Amino acid sequence: MQARIRVVVAKPGLDGHDRGAKVIARALRDAGMEVIYTGLHQTPEQIVETAIQEDADGIGLSVLSGAHMTLFRRVLELLAERDASDIVVFGGGIIPDDDITELQSLGVAGLFTPGASLESIVEWVRANVATPVA
Repeated sequence: MQARIRVVVAKPGLDGHDRGAKVIARALRDAGMEVIYTGLHQTPEQIVETAIQEDADGIGLSVLSGAHMTLFRRVLELLAERDASDIVVFGGGIIPDDDITELQSLGVAGLFTPGASLESIVEWVRANVATPVA
């Protein structure tokens, strides 16, 4: 038997638009996952600390501010520093195609841009975010 997938959904940085993050959090929750939504204006340090304290399997970042390269990179660095690189990082927002390739090379496991369906995101999380054996 597998435990429920635990995901932290976060809005890092100064971006104040959280409707999309809330929609994703709700879709994951409705799909049977445990979701911890951190709210607006979180620092990468706060996000990583929450993920470790909550024993999360994944972190979903929503970035619409254009600061995705800095914010995703910092979250990945902090996870590595805390020996928590097993937490899968994915996210979405307004991300140019060239940046998607670079973010993936840094270790972001999945990226979703406007138009991605909720079903495709839920299925991706189910398939790519490891769940511990209960």
